[in-house]
Amino acid sequence: MGAAASITGTGPAQGGAGAPTALPKMTLAQLAGQRIIYSYNGLTPPARLKNLIRAGKVGGVIFFSGNIQSRSQIAGVISNLQQLSKSSPVHEPLLMMTDQEGGEVRRLPGAPVLSEKQIGEAAHPGAAASHAGRAAGLNLRGAGMNVNLAPVLDVYRKANGFIDFYQRSYSRNPQVVSTLGADFIRAQQATGIAATAKHFPGLGAATRYQDTDKRPVTLNVPLATLRSVDEFPYHAAINTAHVDLVMVSWAVYPALSKLPAGLSPTIVQGELRHRLGFRGVTITDALEAGALRAYGSIGHRAVLAAAAGMDLITCAGQNVSEGVAAQDALAAALRDGRLSRGAFDAAVARVVALRTALSKG
Repeated sequence: MGAAASITGTGPAQGGAGAPTALPKMTLAQLAGQRIIYSYNGLTPPARLKNLIRAGKVGGVIFFSGNIQSRSQIAGVISNLQQLSKSSPVHEPLLMMTDQEGGEVRRLPGAPVLSEKQIGEAAHPGAAASHAGRAAGLNLRGAGMNVNLAPVLDVYRKANGFIDFYQRSYSRNPQVVSTLGADFIRAQQATGIAATAKHFPGLGAATRYQDTDKRPVTLNVPLATLRSVDEFPYHAAINTAHVDLVMVSWAVYPALSKLPAGLSPTIVQGELRHRLGFRGVTITDALEAGALRAYGSIGHRAVLAAAAGMDLITCAGQNVSEGVAAQDALAAALRDGRLSRGAFDAAVARVVALRTALSKG
């Protein structure tokens, strides 16, 4: 996610997602709910979210700074929500996530303190990246969370561009980003916290005000450059570090597709799944982003993202109604055949496999 908004070892979802997973019996609404990441405003989860969790219609929750007063406070909230989920058809823990990149982008107090750029400029960057990954994992684990929406694998081009302005990129050098990103992922996932590589295929070429949270963004990067620079760090993240999740950006990349990346089967299924071989869980950036203003309602956006191959739909507007709208739209599209039942079940199976692996982490 934009700066203002936005497991272990073998990588459970990555390693196991290819095998068929037997899903528990669920209604269409429950099945759709497994793909929705909810959010809410304030320190106390609303009753409506709790009721949805009890009903088995939630895949996870994303937390922002306004939800967190202290580590003990958010740990209590998460423990309560996880307890409510035990009565749902999927008995595994919900996905509890936040953006804990380091530097200025931290929702929890504490580690990792260094930004990615500071890590890239450190005397021993590999050790610094590994330390940051482990520290992030332990921090999240102490708060009861199990997914970090980090690290950023964008290869920035110019100083003070969109990604560099908040020091969210390790380097201009794709090899450096690749190595340090993999170091962070391995160290974090060794603590039992899933990592998320973002923002595929890359926002490094975005200028200062090309913020997908606020407006449509088109990145006219040649295909050869996209693959040799922007996508390069994902090879190590996927094949060496076995990252559990990949977040796909909302920018448009004309060299690959006329659609925002997270709505494009060419990018999600062609580039990420087929060309790079990713078998883990895909997750959208914030569904309410300004980059999607031309793509209709929240429900319509959710269906387009699911059809493109996105497994998890992130409803980050801090309003439970947004998640409900997305869930209702997915269930309706599944019911009337606009979304393939086979592909839908496969997406839910990947999500459930990740939740199962995290429960054993």
